[in-house]
Amino acid sequence: MHHHTNTACIEACLACLSSCEHCATEDIRIGAELALCAQLCRDCADFCALCARLQARDSQFMNEFCALCAKVCDACGAECEKHAMHHDHCRECAEACRHCAVECRKMVAA
Repeated sequence: MHHHTNTACIEACLACLSSCEHCATEDIRIGAELALCAQLCRDCADFCALCARLQARDSQFMNEFCALCAKVCDACGAECEKHAMHHDHCRECAEACRHCAVECRKMVAA
């Protein structure tokens, strides 16, 4: 697989990474009621960063990691969605997570 075929997934991972970092930071500022959301966002950001790096280097493990990244994005997106009505950063993060999960699954299916 060539790097140019991974571009959409890499971009989705990087966008999700950014949204998750922002969401986690805002969650921490808000307080304990968003502690699980912040934790999942931080985990998701780390997974997305590694997933993007593995794809950029065409790692032999990228498909397995994309599948796992999609699961983490699903979990993070579901948690953020619970708070989306009250917090824009959670809504934006949930959207980024959903998009990243879709792109990761496309990579696995390719």
